[in-house]
Amino acid sequence: MIAGIGTDICDIRRIEALLEKFGDRFAQKVFTQNERERANAQSARGSSYAKRFAAKEAVAKALADANTGALSWQDVEITNSPSGKPEIILHGKALNRMQSRLDTGQTYKIHLSLTDDYPYAQAFVIIEIL
Repeated sequence: MIAGIGTDICDIRRIEALLEKFGDRFAQKVFTQNERERANAQSARGSSYAKRFAAKEAVAKALADANTGALSWQDVEITNSPSGKPEIILHGKALNRMQSRLDTGQTYKIHLSLTDDYPYAQAFVIIEIL
């Protein structure tokens, strides 16, 4: 059963400007250590950060309902499988919110698609309850 859908588009130039202006302060506030290491290792650093930013926003939208507050940026972590496929790990409030939607014995899967075409990065998320 589909439990949530979220999408977001992000202007890569905006993220590049934030990285230029605030540097590590911005990156440390929004992204986990693993996300920063992965993005900083890419030749298109701004694009990598922008895709992860869009993914965090898309997950927040997919998890949103009328009774929920804001999530911490750090509660949604974008990782990659060994093959390079983007994946999502939930922590803290995001994980609690997801678990509150599950009945006994149910699990969940989060599907994530990322793309970029300068100057835009986009993320699309589907949350599936199994």
